[in-house]
Formats: sequence, structure tokens, C-alpha cells
Amino acid sequence: MVKNLFKGCLTVPNLLSLIRIFLIPAFAVLYYKGHIGWAVLMLALSGISDFLDGKIARRFNQVSELGKILDPVADKLTQITIAVMLYIAFRSCNDQLMVAFSWVFLVFLAKEAVMVIGGAIMIACGIKPGAAEIYGKVATFVFYLVMLVIIGFGPEIGAFRNYWTLPDPVLMVLVIISAILTIVAFASYMPATYRQVKEKHQSRMEAKGKK
Repeated sequence: MVKNLFKGCLTVPNLLSLIRIFLIPAFAVLYYKGHIGWAVLMLALSGISDFLDGKIARRFNQVSELGKILDPVADKLTQITIAVMLYIAFRSCNDQLMVAFSWVFLVFLAKEAVMVIGGAIMIACGIKPGAAEIYGKVATFVFYLVMLVIIGFGPEIGAFRNYWTLPDPVLMVLVIISAILTIVAFASYMPATYRQVKEKHQSRMEAKGKK
């Protein structure tokens, strides 16, 4: 199994996924230290590499078993890190509307935590997690886009807020749209995951019964 995992792993898409993983701590440190412009750059590079690795993998037939794991891992770690950093940033704002809406980032964290646990259960059951469905891909794209806008132009926390600041109502609408898409992606993920685990369990029980 391990041998198959690393078979054909030296590919450009896998390198891009690894770069995304290394960009995560760089983004977190830069954002925490107040170097918001550089943090925005790290996030933009992460989003671009996320877009490119899938395109390259399909275009040049460089899909690998390792890549099927690295890509979602990079996605999850990036999204969790962004949600944590923005939750902290929103909670520390003087703008009470932003403080009130900080709970939205807990939705992202809860969804990612459940999906990580679900993925671990699937692997433990001998089920290989499938590639992201269209709902998940759309939710991820919108998440990156909205978070870039917030980190770039959000009230109090935006890197470029001195040039233009995103109005509070618009910011909240964007965050809510992203949260709704996240919930829809989660809702589409759970039934399929449950069905796969149930079928695997039933097949194991039937195999034991035949013995």
C-alpha cells in the first residue's frame, strides 16, 4: 500500500501541493506579525497553486495516489489556518458587527474538523476518500476569494484598507455566502461518506458470515 502511494509521486502537481503546505506557516506568521500585505501574497500564491495543480495533473496525466492525499490535506490545513487567524482578528476588532460575525469562522472550523475525522474513519475502514465534488470545489474557490478580499480590504484588518475599505454589509454578505456554500458542500459530503462506510461494514460482515 505504501509502495503504491509513492508510485509516480515525483510530479509537478505534488510539488505545488507541498509548496501550498509550506506556505501555510508563512501566511500565519506574517499575518500574526502584522505583515498583512505579504500574508495576502502568500494566500494568493496558495490559491493559484491550488488551481494549477489540478489542471496540470489532468492535462498531463500526472494524477497520483499521493497527490490525491496531498491536495485535500493542503486545502484543509490552509482553510483551517485562515479561519483561525480571521476568527482571532474579528474577535479583536472594535467594530461590533465584525465581532458578532466572528462565529461564522467557527462554522468553517467545525466543518473541516468533521471532514478530517470522517476522512480518518474512511481510511481506517479501508476506504479511499474520493476526489472533491463540484460543491466542494466551488466552496473552496469562493472561500479563497472571500478571504483574500477580507484580508486585503476588510475594515480594521485589511492590508489595503487605507486605499479602499469594504463596507461592513458587503463584507458580511460575502462571509455568509461562503458559509452557506461550505454548509452545502458539507451536506453533500456526509451522505456519500456514510453510505460508503456502511457498505464497507456490511461487506465485511458478509465476508465473516461466509467463513
